[in-house]
This record gives sequence, structure tokens and C-alpha cells, in this order.
Amino acid sequence: MDLIDAGALLAAGLAAGTVNAVAGGGSLITFPTLVAIGLPPVPANVTNSIAVCPGYLASVFGSRADLVSLAAARGRRALLYLLPTAILGTAAGCALLLATPARAFELVVPFLVLGAAAALAFQKRLREVVGHPRHMSRRRRGLMLHGTVALGAVYGGYFGAALGVMLVAALGLVLDESLARINALKNAISSVVGLATVAAFAVFGPVNWAAVAVLAPATLVGGYTGARLARRLPADALRAAIVAIGVIVGVILLIRAT
Repeated sequence: MDLIDAGALLAAGLAAGTVNAVAGGGSLITFPTLVAIGLPPVPANVTNSIAVCPGYLASVFGSRADLVSLAAARGRRALLYLLPTAILGTAAGCALLLATPARAFELVVPFLVLGAAAALAFQKRLREVVGHPRHMSRRRRGLMLHGTVALGAVYGGYFGAALGVMLVAALGLVLDESLARINALKNAISSVVGLATVAAFAVFGPVNWAAVAVLAPATLVGGYTGARLARRLPADALRAAIVAIGVIVGVILLIRAT
């Protein structure tokens, strides 16, 4: 890796950490950059998953006030119960990446991302169809919440780009909370997924540790900055930003897949 490659990775890490904290989709900045400097797709994906994890942790710190208020409203234990679901889902996603061809999933991913962006954009109308969270039974809300986290974690372990968009859209359908609190929970779940992928890929994956050493600190700085920015955005502006990023990421993925 020369200085130009290192500079490109540094800039990509800062941008990706910020985008991940605000909405998700930062991997669509770092992953192509890793490929551009010469890494094959699978090593690039594995390296990217490890490198962006510090950014997730920083975004949790940056949005900790909203996360604390959510825990006070919903109960700390209820949120802690999501940890095993996220870890098991991530492990399944990592196993899929290392054991199966990526081509089929690459064709599906763009439509998942675009679908998530559409779900967030038309969230109010979708709530009229599936029911508002406050009208659901506690058991149904709990099952839907764990199902959402499990599916998101599988996706995060496999590829992870636009995981934040998917989580915000899905969590908004099962939680009657402000978008800022949902975004804070998204950051926490993403960080758990990130830590689980680090544990799996550090042992079993083809990691380029030199690239991680450049990207990881940059995503850390970007993640904290993005989380602070997200807290200052009005709900409608934050929703519009997440939808826009989701559409852009989905289109890029669709172009790459075809």
C-alpha cells in the first residue's frame, strides 16, 4: 500500500463513519475503495466489515443520550435481550459469506436496500396496513422487534452496506418512538453486529490488516461526528437524508450487480 492508497482509505473512512452514524451505507464508500486499491471482493468485504466497526462504536457514544432515554422508556432489560438475537444473526450471516457464492446475494441486495428506503419514506402509510406499534400486543411487538434485529444482523454479517437504512425503516414500524431514539438504537445494534463480525472474520476471514489500520481510526472519528450531526437534524430532515442515502446506495449496488 502506497501513500496515495492510504490517503484514499483515510478519506473514505472519515466519510463512511459519518454516513453510517447518520443513516447507514458507509460501506458503499469504503468497500469500493478497498477494491480500487487492489483487494479482491471477498477480502475487501471482510476487511471492510472489521474496519468500520470502530465507527459504529463511536456513533453509539455520540447518540448515547437518546439511547439512555430509550432504555428508560422501554426498559434496559428489553434492549439487552436483543443482544443474543443480534449476535446469532450476525454469526449466521458471516457463515453465509465464507461458505457460499456471493453472486446470488449481490443480485438481491439492491432491492432490499431500495425496499428499505421506500419503507421509511412511506412509513406512515405502511403503519396503516400493518398496524401502529401502539395498537400491537406486547408479545407481537416483541416478536417483530427480535425478527427485525435477527434479519438485519444476518444481512450485516454477510455484507452490511445500508444496514442502518434497513434497521431504521424496520424498527420504525415496530417501535412508537422518535426517529432520533430509533437512530440511536440502530447505532447500538450496528455496533453489536460490527463486533460480532470482527470476532468471526479476525479468526476465519482473509483480512488485510494494513488497510484496517488506516480505515478504523478514520471511521471512529467520522462515526462520532455523524452521530452528533444526526442528533441536531429535525426528524423530517433526518428521515429525508436516510431515504436519499438508501436510494443512492441501492442504485449503486444495482449498477454494480448488473
